[in-house]
Amino acid sequence: MSDEPQFWFNTKTGEVEEGHRSSWTHLMGPYATRAEAEHALDRAKSRNEAWEDQEDDWRSRS
Repeated sequence: MSDEPQFWFNTKTGEVEEGHRSSWTHLMGPYATRAEAEHALDRAKSRNEAWEDQEDDWRSRS
C-alpha cells in the first residue's frame, strides 16, 4: 500500500476527504489528488453521457 494520500469525494456532504473516513456508501474514489476528487461528479456525468451515446448508437444499428 502506498504512503501517498488518497482523496475521496463524499456524495452525501459534497466535500472531499483525505483518507477513507466515511461510509463506503457515500464515497467516490480513491483519487490521487484533491482536484481529481473535487471533479468526481463531473467525471461520472461525462462517462455516463458517453455510455448513453454508445448505447443509442448500438440501438440505432439493431
